[in-house]
Amino acid sequence: MFSVEPQALRDIHAVMGNPWWPLAPGWWLLFAALLLLALVLWRVDGAWRVRFPLPVLTLGSWRQEAARVLRRLRREANHAAPKATASELSELLRRIAMARHGRAACAGLHGADWLRWLSAHDPRGFDWVAEGDLLLHAPYAPPADVAAERAALRRLIDAAMAWVGTADRAPTGSESSA
Repeated sequence: MFSVEPQALRDIHAVMGNPWWPLAPGWWLLFAALLLLALVLWRVDGAWRVRFPLPVLTLGSWRQEAARVLRRLRREANHAAPKATASELSELLRRIAMARHGRAACAGLHGADWLRWLSAHDPRGFDWVAEGDLLLHAPYAPPADVAAERAALRRLIDAAMAWVGTADRAPTGSESSA
């Protein structure tokens, strides 16, 4: 029969788990460098953002979105109905205001109070009370002088573009109570 000497027998060894894990520090540095390169390329080249949207990294990009919509409204202001453009601009202004100053500061305002708030918080000092009446009445008013409405809408869009383009400033004592 078959006999085995006891010294020739070896104990059973367990198979090692994953010998490649944990990664060596060099691999972690390589991954970090690749991630950093991808983020830089994504922020620099706008086409990457369209193909690979990263919502976590676009939290602060309300300015870019608002500027894009305002540019579209400016292009369409000569051709679209002033009522539709005024409604969309009014909604966009509310979203911009809430992004800049918070929902509690401006979401409940309407009518002349809304225009006064816009004038008080516009960093460029645009007179929304005098110029912004179109935002309040155009969506509900009967058709009027379309050319004049379009010119007024272009002025309002330009003022909104300037508001989006300026950096946020720290609220002063009078603004924090508004």
